[in-house]
Amino acid sequence: MVKESLIFFRDPKSPVSEAYRTLRTNIQFSGVDKALKIITITSSDVGEGKTTTICNLAITMALSGKKVILIDADLRKPRVHSKFMISNETGLTNILAQKKPLESVIKTASVKDLDIITSGPIPPNPSELLQSESMGNFLEDLKKKYDYILLDTPPVGMVTDAAILAAKSDGIILVVTSGKTHIDEAKRAKQLLLNVDAKILGVVLNKVNRYEKGYYQKYYRYYEDEKKASKKSRKKRRSNE
Repeated sequence: MVKESLIFFRDPKSPVSEAYRTLRTNIQFSGVDKALKIITITSSDVGEGKTTTICNLAITMALSGKKVILIDADLRKPRVHSKFMISNETGLTNILAQKKPLESVIKTASVKDLDIITSGPIPPNPSELLQSESMGNFLEDLKKKYDYILLDTPPVGMVTDAAILAAKSDGIILVVTSGKTHIDEAKRAKQLLLNVDAKILGVVLNKVNRYEKGYYQKYYRYYEDEKKASKKSRKKRRSNE
């Protein structure tokens, strides 16, 4: 079971699902010169939708045939486990602080080629754990087993955790919210990432009003028309049986 925010389970043909496929493709093309294996996602503030974004991105990457591991590295307010409705009794903190083996904490999603590591118990020293040599070694080990390692982190404008992991990543994506994120907050988040020489792959504009004019509105209308036509066709076939 998963919550409705994971659109690929609820409506894989929707315009939002298509947007995640586009994001996946853009990331793949960004790694033409150098393979992008470790990708961090953060936001400028809370409530921007970064966890929803990374969960859906992980699903679409796995569905494309890539071996993906999604790690909840938000050791302050973890939410990946709630999205997939799985246990968070053990996770990343157990690996880093207690040296538990990967096999004992890894969880599988109802998607082929997608593994999940939840945060585990919230520690008193999140930044120190993420900056530790153990974290660096752990990521290096994962690179041998997975095509993509996706890290969900706290907002970069709130704590240093995202910047710490950005320095260990091949690329980072910043999530902002349409009509909510202030431009100064977005600029500050960008600068904080550049300060650690992070490679910013791009920005995801989240929660766009589907009724605004433009391509998205046209695509959504096309999608709705397709759904209606398909429903009408099914009713017609049943009536003829």
